[in-house]
Amino acid sequence: MSEDEHPARRAGLLSQKYVAEANREAWLDLWADEGMLADPVGVSPLDPGGQGHRGKEAVTAFYDNANSRVKVSFDYPKSYACANECAFIGTVFTTLPDGTENGSEGVFLYEVDDEGKILSLRAFWEHGRPRLDGPIHPPVGRSR
Repeated sequence: MSEDEHPARRAGLLSQKYVAEANREAWLDLWADEGMLADPVGVSPLDPGGQGHRGKEAVTAFYDNANSRVKVSFDYPKSYACANECAFIGTVFTTLPDGTENGSEGVFLYEVDDEGKILSLRAFWEHGRPRLDGPIHPPVGRSR
């Protein structure tokens, strides 16, 4: 990762690296005090109220309650950076203590402030259908 990397892409890549390494303190240091995490966006077992985890204390609690219980790895082969945001497309994998691995395909949006701290991480993946076996929508205006 180069120093001239887009700030939101850089924050996203570091976030993935630190979660995969289980480096809690380095991951938390990436966050702005007012940061908001929604993983996934909306109501889920990870966020029964569906409002996201707002503020450093709530983001820390999310890490302690979700990330610290599993091994996490990422396969995000594509990302698109615009303005102060970056969208990563791919799969996040979690390995449970018993060795069971789950993958969640989706789009993961990082927004940073002027200092490169994460203001928001919004993860779009379907809790009831984390993996897609193929396209779920027909092509529009073209054939596949």
